[in-house]
Amino acid sequence: MSQNLILTVIGDDKPGLVEALSQSVTAHQGNWLESRMSHMAGKFAGIVRVEVPDGEANALRHELERMAELGLKVSVEGAGAVSEPVPAVRLELVGSDHPGIVRDISQVLHQRGVNVEELNTACVDAPMSGEALFQASARLRLPSDVSMDALRDDLEQVAQSLMVEIKLDDD
Repeated sequence: MSQNLILTVIGDDKPGLVEALSQSVTAHQGNWLESRMSHMAGKFAGIVRVEVPDGEANALRHELERMAELGLKVSVEGAGAVSEPVPAVRLELVGSDHPGIVRDISQVLHQRGVNVEELNTACVDAPMSGEALFQASARLRLPSDVSMDALRDDLEQVAQSLMVEIKLDDD
C-alpha cells in the first residue's frame, strides 16, 4: 500500500534544489506526481504531491527534514481524500493594479462556496503606457448549486467597481 504526501518547500533559490528533492523521493521508492514551483523575490517555493510506499514514508519525512542543511525548508503533510471530479471553470482577470483586487474577488468566490484550486497572479507593465497591470488566472470548482452564469454576474458587478476585466469560461 502507498501514501500520498504533500510537500511544501521554500528556501533561497539556487541550482540543484529540485534535483535534491527528486533524489530523496526516488531513493524512497516514491513517485513525483504533480508540482507547482516558482522563483519569487530570490526565494524558491513550491508544493509537490508524491506517492510513497507505506514502509518508506517515515524515512522520507526524516530525510526531507535534513534538507534544511541545503537551506530548504520542507514541510510534509498526508494528502486528503481525492474527491470526485467536478467540472472546472477558468477565471481570467486584468486591470490597473491597486490594493484589494484579490480580496474583493475572493470574497465573491467564498460567498458562493467556490473552491479556488489554482491561482496565479502577476503585476506587469502595460505595453503602451507602462502603467502597472494586475493579471490573475484561476482554476475554480463550483458547487453543484451554483451556475457559471450566476457566478459571472456576481463577478462582473465586482469587476465594475474594481475597474478590471473578468472572463469566466469552462476550463
